Amino acid sequence: MSEKNRRPHRHLAYKTISILSFCVIIALWCLLTYGGMVTELFVPSPTKVLSTTVDMARDGSLWINCWMSVKRVMVGWFWSAVAALPIGMVMARSKAFSAVIQPIIEFARYLPVVALVPLTILYLGIDETQKYVIIWLGTFFQLVLMVCDTVGSVDKNMINAARTLGANRWQVYKEVIFPAALPGLMDDFRLTIGWAWTYLVVAEMVAASNGLGYIILKSQRFLATDVIFSGLITIGIIGLLTDFAVKILTRAIVPWHERLGE
Repeated sequence: MSEKNRRPHRHLAYKTISILSFCVIIALWCLLTYGGMVTELFVPSPTKVLSTTVDMARDGSLWINCWMSVKRVMVGWFWSAVAALPIGMVMARSKAFSAVIQPIIEFARYLPVVALVPLTILYLGIDETQKYVIIWLGTFFQLVLMVCDTVGSVDKNMINAARTLGANRWQVYKEVIFPAALPGLMDDFRLTIGWAWTYLVVAEMVAASNGLGYIILKSQRFLATDVIFSGLITIGIIGLLTDFAVKILTRAIVPWHERLGE
């Protein structure tokens, strides 16, 4: 069988294994809860979580909280990408600029975002801007270094060829470096969107009145584990959909790029 004919079979096998892995997790969940191995206080049954989710969907609270969380994640991550892309690209091509910026980025990326919450409240108050900044802080510094590494891996022969043909610095960035690095940059963006979702609860832990992170933290006080599970699963589903959307966008933007094994 040729390589071209093997691809659909490998793709089908991959999808089948992915679905089966989720089925195994759900089966174990059912075994633990319906089998009475754990109390419902600690691990609610799938039926209970589904019922809670349906109730929140019916009264509209689920959709409001989903929208607010998605908005916070996307706005915070978007401005992180807007700022990180040019800085990372220049760092990759300028040793002088990298010498100034990289130590600061390296230092800041190790600072725990949770510890910065009091300062962001002090400086920005408790409105939406503070929550956007938390998401921004959680993704910006790592994304700068990822962009720098991706751009730095562009084949220097292509850059030298462009210069030989008379391209100036701006043309080299626009016509050579950015297109060559774009597949890797899309992967960087996809990964950091996932990180943005992990900082959602941090962003909504103080002075929030809505959002999925908010309802999870609020439910903790009342031991409403069914609501906690519902919120966590909802975040996971939205995250998967976001990841899938970015993959589709990547294939549309860089159709020439092919991953190993695809």
